[in-house]
Amino acid sequence: MNTNYLENNHLVLVGKVASEKRYSHEIYGEKFYIFNLEVVRLSSTVDIIPITVSERLLTSVNLNLGTSFKVEGQFRSYNNYENERNRLILTVFAKEIVEVSEEESKEQVSNEVQLVGYICKRPIYRQTPFGREIADILLAVNRAYNKSDYIPCIAWGRNARFCENMEVGTEVKITGRVQSRMYEKKHEDGSVEERVAYEVSIASLEIVEKDDETAQLNETSEEVV
Repeated sequence: MNTNYLENNHLVLVGKVASEKRYSHEIYGEKFYIFNLEVVRLSSTVDIIPITVSERLLTSVNLNLGTSFKVEGQFRSYNNYENERNRLILTVFAKEIVEVSEEESKEQVSNEVQLVGYICKRPIYRQTPFGREIADILLAVNRAYNKSDYIPCIAWGRNARFCENMEVGTEVKITGRVQSRMYEKKHEDGSVEERVAYEVSIASLEIVEKDDETAQLNETSEEVV
């Protein structure tokens, strides 16, 4: 299969710088930094999204706190080994970053991601105590050089029911938004650590058929926040 790695993982965020940049790593003499971008939902809930950016994109950009930027890139994952355990780390890899005015930031789509990948774990369907339907999906999105990004996604309502019986290996196209949420990690010694999880909240979903036709379920997400 010929894969266009720009089309199977594309993301646009518009938000304000919420942290100072900090050094991340270096590859072949190119340094990368991480900073947090504050992205506001329609409900006024705020998502804090980590952005990884090359020093070469920052030569004419000042990441001042509170400044608004448009970031285009990809939602990526990597494994971090800590305390002899593997942890999936998610970040937005910036391919372009442009400063925008307050008015421009309000006029543009503030949070949209499109992914084409494969279900790599049986979806977990459940209902909340209030009867809300949810399905957790882990999507493997191919990257160049035989690498893949593993992206947690969450479906709602009829989309959740639609995903419930999907087989591992099913190819799907997803459109949604990146969201952050706090959760508590309980350790064996009884201590509790507060962490942040990142995932894609699904707005629309299609099964990609091998004959290039699609069985499509386009449904606006029932989540309004």
